[in-house]
Amino acid sequence: MNFRDTTARLLQTLVAEKIGYALIGGFAVGLWGVSRGTVDMDFLVLREDLERLDRVMKQLGFTLYYRSENVSQFESASGGIDFLHAFRSHTREMLTRAVEREIFAGASAVRVLRPDDLIGMKVQAMANAPERTGLDLYDIEGLMRLHAAALDWQLIEEYFTLFDMQPLFAILKEKYHAPQR
Repeated sequence: MNFRDTTARLLQTLVAEKIGYALIGGFAVGLWGVSRGTVDMDFLVLREDLERLDRVMKQLGFTLYYRSENVSQFESASGGIDFLHAFRSHTREMLTRAVEREIFAGASAVRVLRPDDLIGMKVQAMANAPERTGLDLYDIEGLMRLHAAALDWQLIEEYFTLFDMQPLFAILKEKYHAPQR
């Protein structure tokens, strides 16, 4: 399977099946200008759409190899795709704020989380897997550096507070958020 073709078919099918989704993770961070070496695709998907998602992924040649309350992981000969389940208020709200971005030189479009919501996902990732903090902090700082003026800093503070990381937020806000004049 070709990554580009498979991705385009997946995105078209998610839209056709009215599955609530948005791109997250390294590929999403890259779409907002933060240089990353990753090409894996991770998505946030409404938990109530999992049955339709299973059908779509099977049609595209993927097999469900792991599912928990929080994540579904699919694999095929061409690789794997992870879907985080949106069922809490914060992640459901993230999906409502997702925006469409072009990929593959405009050949396809994908719904992607906004930079402030991607930061929220990265804060959660640091809380869940502290050994990944270096990579996640790189992404957070890159998004803050590139999009500081457009970020919802109050929302970002809420994410850091949710995971008891207020001191880190204070440092990052001081570094990247210019005071209002």
